Amino acid sequence: MSLFRKIFAVTALLCTFQAAAQQLPVPPALAAKSWLLLETGSGQILTAEKPDERLEPASLTKLMTAYLTFSALHKKTLSLDQPLPVSEKAWRTGGSKMFIKVDTQVAVEDLIKGMIVQSGNDACVTLAEGIAGSEENFAQMMTREAQRLGMKSSSFRNSTGLPDPEHYTTARDLSILANALIRDFPEEYKKYYSMKEFRYNNITQPNRNRLLFIDPTVDGVKTGHTDAAGYCLISSALRNNRRLLSVVLGTASDAARASESQKLLNWGFISYDSVMLQTAAQPLTKLRVWKGAQGEVKAGFLADLAIAVPKGYAEMVKSEFVAEPRLIAPVEAGQKVGVLKVTVDGKPYNEYPVLALEKVEIGNIFIRLLDTIRLWFN
Repeated sequence: MSLFRKIFAVTALLCTFQAAAQQLPVPPALAAKSWLLLETGSGQILTAEKPDERLEPASLTKLMTAYLTFSALHKKTLSLDQPLPVSEKAWRTGGSKMFIKVDTQVAVEDLIKGMIVQSGNDACVTLAEGIAGSEENFAQMMTREAQRLGMKSSSFRNSTGLPDPEHYTTARDLSILANALIRDFPEEYKKYYSMKEFRYNNITQPNRNRLLFIDPTVDGVKTGHTDAAGYCLISSALRNNRRLLSVVLGTASDAARASESQKLLNWGFISYDSVMLQTAAQPLTKLRVWKGAQGEVKAGFLADLAIAVPKGYAEMVKSEFVAEPRLIAPVEAGQKVGVLKVTVDGKPYNEYPVLALEKVEIGNIFIRLLDTIRLWFN
């Protein structure tokens, strides 16, 4: 796991809102089976209803198919202009299609657009077979990747989201996946997920995400529907450099999933302010390192640290850095070296791990001996 993902995982774990003593905004009630609203800058869940209930993801599954496709592109095992053969299995796959033809070859980029914009099951199977040799192998990759991302309640059996008793996830896990896709592949996300239509094989199909057409701040993410899952939508909006991500599962109609998602996003932007505590570009502090090849280490965060607080509380946010006692070499990059304690209106809010931003090797014998003597008197 990369250092970036480590700090995000730790931050997301610690970022559950702990301001019970404050007057919290009342969240809206949605006509859905399960939902969750995430502040992506902090990893905070602003509101949720049954976020850990196992449900069918339907075509929201395709976010994982896209994540593995983008990973393959970055690893150079796949290229956008690479043609992939369309198998009979892909061609025969039911549900939504981009209408590719059996025994032809289709460029990876067209398959990506067909998967995201048109929700093409045929495109997903073709990508899965091109990446893993078979959809069955690809499904195993999907579940392994879910575990790596911290999706604790997800199991994948296909690349499309077609019903299977062992194919399930939760609103919480889907928020982790969607946030990871936006975070890890920002260029691909920006390029494909806001597309409103795609034309292939002389057939133009619109993006099924209605919010793309009615809210200019929404730039994704994905719809899903089966009879058992109901109508589902993961949507994300960026307003004033602040991103919220909503997961709404199991509504009664296409219109309902859009209206309920819009309601949730609007509530989050109206009810909470985002406060930037520390940027990744600027170290928080420098700390003394004993017995090291260098006497100091830069400490801070690997990603920008922002928190969401109820409207009216932004000016009441205070932070204090508390260092680990006696930092002794060697120090690894990414090692916890302290915590940033945050209060809101004088009340404890949360603590965030502060990491070493560089590696410090053990010093030579003279440095170690001198610092040992100094530590006796310190």
